[in-house]
Amino acid sequence: MSLVLGLLSHTLSKVLWYSGLRRGCHAPRSQAMEQDKALEVYDIIRTIRDPEKPNTLEELEVVTESCVEVQEIGEDEYLVIIRFTPTVPHCSLATLIGLCLRIKLQRCLPFRHKLEIYISEGTHSTEEDINKQINDKERVAAAMENPNLREIVEQCVTEPD
Repeated sequence: MSLVLGLLSHTLSKVLWYSGLRRGCHAPRSQAMEQDKALEVYDIIRTIRDPEKPNTLEELEVVTESCVEVQEIGEDEYLVIIRFTPTVPHCSLATLIGLCLRIKLQRCLPFRHKLEIYISEGTHSTEEDINKQINDKERVAAAMENPNLREIVEQCVTEPD
């Protein structure tokens, strides 16, 4: 009888673990969900065009699958963190690239989210200043009120036909 109870307890423990119902555990199902969301985010941003070149951010390796992190922060709500790498440490368009990432994700993400966008540490000479700009809602809104800047962003984020 104790053998049966031991097996039953072990089986129930595994079922709860994999279903995500066991408290205090970050179940594999949740991790798989976060990985799926990260791939979904990457699929949205990889086609953004570089403001200067005819290439996408994926082609220039400004964004990669590994630069996207998604964490569940509530029921059906996620924290999306993007760390992109400008092509050169003094890239004058890094802020614009960050703006394009933010606008495209705000428009296209099909789930509730909080968005944080950063330049990968040590890859740009003014990364702290740019990180502040692209994560400041008021600055982003002001930038998108500029018709010239808005047109450039639209060209970068619009999917080619």
